[in-house]
Parts: sequence; structure tokens; C-alpha cells
Amino acid sequence: MTLIPHPLSTPVSPRLRLTLAACCALALSACGGTPTNRLMTPLHQPVVTHATYTLDVSAGPNGLSPGEVRRLSGWFDAMGLRYGDQVAIDDPLASEVTRAQIAALVDGRGLVLATRPALTQAALDAGVVRVSFTRASATVPGCPDWSANSETNGQNALHPNFGCAVNSNLAAMVANPDDLIRGTPNSQSNPVATSDKAVAAFRDAKPSGNGGTVKTNSSKGS
Repeated sequence: MTLIPHPLSTPVSPRLRLTLAACCALALSACGGTPTNRLMTPLHQPVVTHATYTLDVSAGPNGLSPGEVRRLSGWFDAMGLRYGDQVAIDDPLASEVTRAQIAALVDGRGLVLATRPALTQAALDAGVVRVSFTRASATVPGCPDWSANSETNGQNALHPNFGCAVNSNLAAMVANPDDLIRGTPNSQSNPVATSDKAVAAFRDAKPSGNGGTVKTNSSKGS
């Protein structure tokens, strides 16, 4: 009769023991801890940051030259000037002609030139106008967060990943991230009129099959 040794009776090398211990530790670390947030507020909230971009242009007694106007317009296009950007100028001469030229470029992109210049470090010489715009961006740091074990929740707390999807989508879709901080001031007597614009536009739009589709005219040969 041949005796077959039991697997447990086989000697295990120290290297194999270390490998098994590392695998067990890695599996246990994947489980994570237990949630601790017992509030109804998500742990990760949108964070709004600001970045300021500047461009110095030359200006004379008659304002900007045609070349400088084209250079400034190209810079606006390259930077993707969009809704929510705060555009300002710093002109030591305070030329109304220069301001009107830059305001026309900004107005053509649906924005309004700010009345106060942005805070910059370097001083300007006469004949140099600094055009700057401040852009806000919203992100949700720490998302997604799967650091906690969703099965062990003795404190009935919220999972750290709770709210990550909603807040991340909100931060990505908001037109002006500054609205997450202070909101948009109401300049109308009827606040419902603003919210009804989108609903009215949706209801008044024609179905895509009855317009908005590309139609091609084909001629039959005789």
C-alpha cells in the first residue's frame, strides 16, 4: 500500500509563506474600512477654482491697430472664450477708444467687459494694454471613492462614494461654475420667467422629422 502525504503535511518554503501572506493582506486591504459619515451630506463636494490668463497688446492714441485687433481676436478664439469668463482690461491711459474696441470683441462672443481690471503682478507702461480673463472650473476631488466596505456598516453611515455621480455631473454640466458658490442674481421681476425659457424652447421646437433634417434634392434624368 502506497501512502500519499496530506497536502498540509508537506513543508512550505519561507518564500511561499511570504507570498501567501502578501496575497491575504492584499485581499483584506481591498475590503476597506467601514463608513463613518452619518450625515445626509455627501463627503465629496464640488470645488470651484479660478485661473487668470493675460495678453499684453500695444495701443496708440487711436486705440488698437488692425493687426492688434486680429491678434487679440485670435487669442480669444484659441483660448475658447466662453460663457462665465470674466474679461477685463488694464489700460494706464484709460482710452475710451481702446476700451470700445475690446468691448466689441467681447460683446461679439456674448460676454460683457468688466468695469474693473483684474489683479496682476507686473506694472504696465503707457501704450500697453493688458487684457485678462478669469475662468472658473468645478471639480469633485476624491471621486470616485470606494475606500469603505459596503457590506459592513454598523453605524448606518453613508458610503464615501455617495453623491459622487451627482456632484461630478453637476460640476461638469454647470455653465458658470461660480453659480455653485453664490448663484445668479435675479434681475427680473418674475423669477419663473428664467426657468420657463428652456421649457418653452423645448415645447415650441418642431420635431426633428418635420424640420432640422438635411434634405437633398435629386433630379431624375430624362
